[in-house]
Amino acid sequence: MPENRIGYSEAIKEIERIIHQIENEELDVDDLAGKVKRAYFLLKLCREKLQSTEKDIEKILKDFSGAEEQD
Repeated sequence: MPENRIGYSEAIKEIERIIHQIENEELDVDDLAGKVKRAYFLLKLCREKLQSTEKDIEKILKDFSGAEEQD
């Protein structure tokens, strides 16, 4: 699955796994930076998905409001 095609729920689950690994000291020092970078990427992706969804909902509500006023 391409990086930008990962779903929100899947990204959250992966972030939770990374946090669990960090909290339980399951990561080797050599892997830590890579996991933190991955978590950062996933958090950024989730934020973008949430912002996009918010904009879509606002547009739908605005269009719906406008349609009601015309009736």
